[in-house]
Order: sequence, then C-alpha cells, then structure tokens
Amino acid sequence: MKAIDLDAHWSEIELRAKEIVAREPALATLLKQTVLDRDSFAECLTHRLTRKLVNHAASIDALHATFMDAFSQRPTILQQVACDMIAVNDRDPACPDVLTPLLYFKGLQSLVCYRVGHYLWSEGRTELALYLQSLISETFSVDIHPAARIGCGILLDHATGFVAGETAVIENDVSILHAVTLGGTGKDRGDRHPKVRSGVLLGAGAKILGNVKIGEGAKVGAGSVVLKDVPPHTSVAGVPAQIIGKASETSPALGMCHDLN
Repeated sequence: MKAIDLDAHWSEIELRAKEIVAREPALATLLKQTVLDRDSFAECLTHRLTRKLVNHAASIDALHATFMDAFSQRPTILQQVACDMIAVNDRDPACPDVLTPLLYFKGLQSLVCYRVGHYLWSEGRTELALYLQSLISETFSVDIHPAARIGCGILLDHATGFVAGETAVIENDVSILHAVTLGGTGKDRGDRHPKVRSGVLLGAGAKILGNVKIGEGAKVGAGSVVLKDVPPHTSVAGVPAQIIGKASETSPALGMCHDLN
C-alpha cells in the first residue's frame, strides 16, 4: 500500500466541505457537524459513522470510544480508509470528490466500520466485533464477517447485499458491485471462503462460493456463479461460470469496464 499523506487528505476534505457549504447552505449543519467542527480525519470518520450505526441498543459514547481507540491503536486503518476514498473517487463516475463517499456512499461507510470490527476481532474482542457486524448489516445491508481480510483501494459500488464470509480474503485494488457474495458451500468449518486477488472486477450479483481463487486481474461477469478457481487475467461468466477469454485490461478493477468480449 502506497503511503498517503493524511494531513493533505484531511485538508482536501475540509476544503471540499467549505466549498459545499458555500454552494448549498442547507447542508451547512451536516458539514459542520461531520467535518468543519472536527479536529482530525479520525474524529470526522468516528462522528459520521457512529451516528449512523447507533440504535436503541447501542451507546453512542461506547461506539465513539471504540472507533477512536481503533484509529489510535492501529493508524494503518486511516491509511486504508484514505486509500479507499481515493479509489472511489477515481473509479466511480458518480463521485465528484473524496468527501462525497464519506458523507453518502454506504459502500465506503460500511468498509470503514468493517475495518474497526476487524481490529476488534484481531485484538480478541470477538463479541464486540460481532455486535458491530450486526449493526453494519442492519444499517447498510452489507454483511462482512470481522475476521475476513480486506486490503485497501477497494471500491464497493452501491454495496447493497454484499456478503463476505469469515475466511474470505480480498487483496488491494479490487472493485465489487452490489449483491456480490463471497460465501461457503456448506457447513464445513475451516478455510472455506473465496480469495480474491488484486485488480479483480466482480460484476453485480456474482456469487463466488467455496475456497476458490479469483486470480489477479480477472473479471467476473454480472450474475455469474463461480465454483472453481479463475486463472489470472481471464474473464468468466455464466452459471456455472466458464472462461470467456482474456480480460481486456491488466487491472479490470481500475478500468471498471464490464464488457466480457
């Protein structure tokens, strides 16, 4: 992961917030509470996301403290989040700047919350991690087990219905459309979920089941069901998925072209 200058990233977020307030005063309260009244990138993330997650069974103070502790104890999370924000801005034509996904895109928001849950899981705080997972699922319709391992530079586009199981792995620079499942095939325990290598593009509604590998730079067509390994830099589609040919780009995740020919 290339290091990101978080001070510069935070300054850009603040600048975008000021510009939006000047153009659209109706959003002044949201932008002040989320960005302009915050002292840091970590505090901005914490304020925005804990207030989306909180419900009658969750303490806002406890969630706030949990998020701030995660960002403080594992600052690489902030690097990962900044990398994700830049990825969304680069790859999603509906995204005008790095601030917009933090404010409005539940794909980015759910990934930030997952990263806090993954930190808790790795620290042995599994009960709280699973509770956070349930809040993420209820709030964003995204269900990522906190033990799953996800790299940075991830675009989770639209995000509704995305599922990743306990032993799933997603490497850096992957783009995933809505309703994708990285699931198991039965009740067997152990390493049972997909491994998605860097540069992969997963089309909407793709179901990848079992401990299969999606090779670097591969492309999976929308609605496909993948039950076996996909070689690097190939395109697959169908139920069950079959190889269509070579992927049109070295890193389909970056180009976001879903043409399989």
